[in-house]
Amino acid sequence: MKEIKSFSCRIRRIFGTMSRSRSRFFPNPKHDYKGPGQITIPVPEITQRIDETLVKIENGVKPTEKNASEGIYLGTAGIAYMFYHLSNIPSLSSKKSLFLNQAIMYLKPALVVAGCNKTEDVASFMLGSAGIYAVAAAVYKSIGELRQSNHFIQLYYDSAKIVKKENFLSHGSDELFVGRTGYILGALWISAETNTPLRKKEIYEICDVIVKSGKEYSERCNCHCPLMYSYYQVEYLGAAHGLCSILQVLLTVPGYMDSHPNEARDIKNSIDFLLSVQDQEGNFPSATDEIGYTSELVHWCHGAPGMIFLMAKAYLVFKESKYLDACVIMGGLIWEKGLLKKGPGICHGVAGNGYVFLILYRLTQEPKYLHRALEFYNFMWSGDFQSGSRTPDYPYSLYEGLAGTTCFMADLTCPLQAKFPFYDIFCVYK
Repeated sequence: MKEIKSFSCRIRRIFGTMSRSRSRFFPNPKHDYKGPGQITIPVPEITQRIDETLVKIENGVKPTEKNASEGIYLGTAGIAYMFYHLSNIPSLSSKKSLFLNQAIMYLKPALVVAGCNKTEDVASFMLGSAGIYAVAAAVYKSIGELRQSNHFIQLYYDSAKIVKKENFLSHGSDELFVGRTGYILGALWISAETNTPLRKKEIYEICDVIVKSGKEYSERCNCHCPLMYSYYQVEYLGAAHGLCSILQVLLTVPGYMDSHPNEARDIKNSIDFLLSVQDQEGNFPSATDEIGYTSELVHWCHGAPGMIFLMAKAYLVFKESKYLDACVIMGGLIWEKGLLKKGPGICHGVAGNGYVFLILYRLTQEPKYLHRALEFYNFMWSGDFQSGSRTPDYPYSLYEGLAGTTCFMADLTCPLQAKFPFYDIFCVYK
């Protein structure tokens, strides 16, 4: 196993070295905030660009079963989420009914696909049925179809029995996209969006399985971190598949830390382990076999833009300045290297990195972060970006493409309620 991980590390470093020669990001041409002064949000302009982008999305992806695979991450359910997200934006309230109707249209083929998924994919939040059911529960609640909403909530919780099995996935059962962490994230989101109580007994049981799994792996592999996990034999640290999101979700489940002091100690010590591997620039390695090497990935999925959600949540929970200090350093790195050439998306694109500044703005109320978020938005419409960025494989999807970008643009018009899709670190769950 160590030989496999070592080879994996070498391959990632080779590609990292190759990428440096052609650079992963555009040099930031924008001036940072000088202050003092009020930041003006160009709401009419942003609204117009949202309208233009929606036309591209609706022309580019039709609500068909062919386009509904890969869950909320790439499929039509992710576009349905985008319309739902827009329906909750105050500056777009005149179009609320239209957005919800569109959400239903894009949900319908996804629900057909969800019903045909094989067993292990039913509980997958990002890529399988569970995320589709979560979005359906919220959308139907918004249009007043409570019976339908409750039906999808029940379907969601019916899949809990799958994730409670210790190794329900052979390649790693705890991460965000297909594992237990994503399942809990979805349950938290459903609770908040539908105003229904979290089924804590069931969720606590799943948390217990996650902590047990992480402790056993850490002890078996002599890890320096109290909790550690492997996904396809790689000990990922970032938000997409790694320790970062696992810890964030455990930290977020209401009452779990207070009622499980031993587990809480391991969770906090694991957060501090991650803090200890932050490099001088503010970034984090993608996996444990890259600790000590400079990471070139400044993405939500791997690197500081995803890690900041955990450290911000840790600051809100523990009130220790070291977590906020780490967030500030990450913000500086992302301002310098966050204008990614991979595209406009939220997983590994400019909008995802722009969300970091909206989170920092909510966290600190400092106007420079709102300024930075607006400058990242502006850059996406520049000639340099339009001609020099890559087109994602799924250019209209929620995580890789324009659907997530549209959520970011909409959140710019109401920055004090901005939230990365499904990741509201400021929400107080019941």
